[in-house]
Amino acid sequence: MPISESPRFLRTAARTIKPRRRGITHVIDTGTPLAGIEALVEAYGAFVDVWKFGFGTAYLDAAIASKIELLQAHDIKACPGGTLLEAAWWQGRSEEFFGWARSLGFDCVEVSRGATGMPPSAKLALIAAARDHTFEVFAEVGSKDPGEPARPEQWLEEARRDIDSGARWLVAEGRESGTVGLYTADGLVRADLVDALEGAGTDAPVVYEAPRREQQAWLVNHLGANVNLANIPRDEILAVEALRRGLRSDTLRTRLAAACST
Repeated sequence: MPISESPRFLRTAARTIKPRRRGITHVIDTGTPLAGIEALVEAYGAFVDVWKFGFGTAYLDAAIASKIELLQAHDIKACPGGTLLEAAWWQGRSEEFFGWARSLGFDCVEVSRGATGMPPSAKLALIAAARDHTFEVFAEVGSKDPGEPARPEQWLEEARRDIDSGARWLVAEGRESGTVGLYTADGLVRADLVDALEGAGTDAPVVYEAPRREQQAWLVNHLGANVNLANIPRDEILAVEALRRGLRSDTLRTRLAAACST
């Protein structure tokens, strides 16, 4: 049976294409079998840019090398979770972590500090070391600790330090729950933190962790269809693409107005 072409009778928001620095969808995977990933990327790989193996799952997964190879065949970057690197740093094994990740073929690493209370100097040293090992670095700004205040001026200072140390991307902490960092305890977006990161004046794109539909919709409506979104559940890839293009109720009128004005 021939594959039908995509319909073109509706106006939808214009989207960037891979490889891209704007409009990336960064998936979090907490444990999908190889066959499941294969089915997803065969169907929706064009919409996915980064596939993160959440927290420490990559360390336990016997099929991780095969998964990385599969992802790269679909032009999708593979990334271990930031918590795994924090665990390695905590145990004094960060160099072993980088060697392990390089031997498996990971394209990038996430450098975070949210799980261990890592001092800023150690985070900057890890960013530099990751660059020395030729990884593309996603540097996460903010903490997973709900008790740590999230102040715009502090996030902005941290972001600039991370970029000066070699980070290629900034990640706004939101966790897989969407209740810390960039968000209030009830999941509302902290607009002041978004404004601070958007006004940082750096060349490193900001990637917003946004696991919830209402958070994704807020970011699309305020920053456009090509906002960078992370911590997208693997079974919501197509739903997020529809949201970006104005094909869900949350963004339909906003995206339709933008499309009709062009």
